[in-house]
Amino acid sequence: MYNSKITGLGYYVPDNVVTNDDLSKLMDTNDAWIQERTGIQERRHVIRGEDTTTSMGVKAAKIAIERSGLDKDDIDFIVFATLSPDYYFPGPGVLVQRELGLKTVGALDVRNQCSGFVYAISVADQFIKTGMYKNVLVIGSEVHSTGLDMTTRGRSVSVIFGDGAGAAVLSREEDTSKGILSTHLHSEGEHAEELALIAPGMGKRWVTDILEDNNPDDTSYLPHMNGQFVFKNAVVRFSEVINEGLQANNLTPADIDMLVPHQANLRISQFIQQKFGLQDSQVYNNIMKYGNTTAASIPIALTEAWEQGKINEGDTVVLAAFGSGFTWASAIIKW
Repeated sequence: MYNSKITGLGYYVPDNVVTNDDLSKLMDTNDAWIQERTGIQERRHVIRGEDTTTSMGVKAAKIAIERSGLDKDDIDFIVFATLSPDYYFPGPGVLVQRELGLKTVGALDVRNQCSGFVYAISVADQFIKTGMYKNVLVIGSEVHSTGLDMTTRGRSVSVIFGDGAGAAVLSREEDTSKGILSTHLHSEGEHAEELALIAPGMGKRWVTDILEDNNPDDTSYLPHMNGQFVFKNAVVRFSEVINEGLQANNLTPADIDMLVPHQANLRISQFIQQKFGLQDSQVYNNIMKYGNTTAASIPIALTEAWEQGKINEGDTVVLAAFGSGFTWASAIIKW
């Protein structure tokens, strides 16, 4: 058995900055209202025709591969996490394989929304642990802005989300005291519709149904979130899955050098920080700049923390996420 170790990180966000004041021109909201409830000050939105979920993932991946010291042909497998693929099918994993000019390696798409990157890390980790692959490219990338309701009707969701991509290269590590020590994955589909985008879908409501009805009040193809219910569940599940990871490795909160939580809401991160007794220097948040970028949020934050020297060799790093599904997950890493 081997461990997998993160050997390269990269991220990409669009140049187009959208502030809270910008949104207040489109809907009945304001900077104070958004910051008080979410901590978000601005986010990035793609410009149509310039960036897609795949193209941003490719840009982040190129940086991660270069930093890993590997050649692109050393990549054995691709795991791509997203809720916003370029096409209904095929998924973006194969598009990345094409755009990077990789040999005919396998490509897997992960649809676990906010916890997608941690799920993807877990999948890559298992492939490396068993010896099947040596170097796996893991990407989290999202374009939310083109599918949001930018009116007062949709403000409770639309002010939260942004676009961006992050990537990591996981490589074989023979020292099993280093790298990904464990991952922990959970789901509770009972609450699937509390945070969901129902249509178009093959099961109940497809594009033809939407067009036939031509109902201006139809919101089935717009994201829905029961905000208070999601918040209450998130703070519980975040805590549980972080504790699960710590206990599995005989660690305590005092052993955490850096917690990188999914950037869902700054208030959730602050609650978790307080509960675990962590200092500001032990938690990395960047939702203020980028909003919630779903599967991209952890790799973007992890890359920034590493670039700023906040993560160093020997550090214990904890990744944790909760989101649509409901799904939640954690990863414990010895850097």
